[in-house]
Amino acid sequence: MKLLTLIGGTVGAGLAIWLLTRYGFGHVLELLEQAGWGILAVMGFHLVQMLFSALGWRTIAGPTVPRPSLADFVMLRWVREGVNSLLPVAQVGGEFAVVRLLGRRGVRLAEAAAGTVCDLTLEMLTQILFTIAGLALLLHLLGRSRVTDEVIGVVGVTLAAGLGFFASQWFGLARLIERGLMRLAGTFGWDGMDTMLGLHDRLLGLYRSPARVLLATIYQSVSWLLGAVEVCLALHVLGHDRGLGPGLVIESLAQAVKSAAFVVPGALGISEGGFIVVGSLFGLPPTVSIALALIKRLREIVLGLPALAVWQWLDRRWPSLPVPSGGDAGPPLRQDAGLPVLRDAVLECGDAS
Repeated sequence: MKLLTLIGGTVGAGLAIWLLTRYGFGHVLELLEQAGWGILAVMGFHLVQMLFSALGWRTIAGPTVPRPSLADFVMLRWVREGVNSLLPVAQVGGEFAVVRLLGRRGVRLAEAAAGTVCDLTLEMLTQILFTIAGLALLLHLLGRSRVTDEVIGVVGVTLAAGLGFFASQWFGLARLIERGLMRLAGTFGWDGMDTMLGLHDRLLGLYRSPARVLLATIYQSVSWLLGAVEVCLALHVLGHDRGLGPGLVIESLAQAVKSAAFVVPGALGISEGGFIVVGSLFGLPPTVSIALALIKRLREIVLGLPALAVWQWLDRRWPSLPVPSGGDAGPPLRQDAGLPVLRDAVLECGDAS
């Protein structure tokens, strides 16, 4: 896997350099200079998107003892994005990092892992829906083309992967992981791994609360839509305004390309190429599309580097939350569906903020 990542990173870096050379790095810099302080506004807007992602995560994670606050989940979401964006971890290493941090916060590893896996699954499935919406809008606005045919293939592969990942959880993937970790813990004498017991049951229990799944799906969907607004803001500061429809298409398809290129660290070069292809459908010059991609890349660096520092600090010094009297296990999950559960989940999130 390390070799594959190294090869992918080398190819991606080469592609990025070629794109900047081909279309003129100087012209791209001029566009970024014209955008000026507006780039900071675009970066700041991403914090709103991060908030909704954290709301979705906290909702689907369900009640735990102790119960981390919304502020905790926002911080963890920040760390998660920083690790996935800046480290060569195939866009999933952040999930492992935050499970460990939740364990430091006092949450049982089974509960931390189950909530994070459920959130990752819903994030994947809502991204697929977001991509399908962008593709449908593209077909409506511009009709069928070679690009739409290629995107349909990418969406099909991603959809199959997402559904396969979801189905594997029901058919015992978590139980296999749980047993494997227990054996490793026994072999190497690892302490604390007994808190991974019950991962499979906890995971399925989270999915059996339709109201929580629905609310978390809404939060994740809003987060993806805010990404389209971020694209529109970035194009505005670059002096090439486009409506929300084109912004949604550009963001959804560019994110699909980025996800498909998971073996390339940060989708370097691939992401920029995706913006050029999709942006050209709406009359954006390649230099503008590259500048748009670089604004997103710059945002990942500016927000991601402090996140990595915070990750290291939390891993060493984050104090555990107090555990209420009554034991270390989390409360039983509420399995009933309907408006009362949905109302309670909304009130919990509101109280946490």
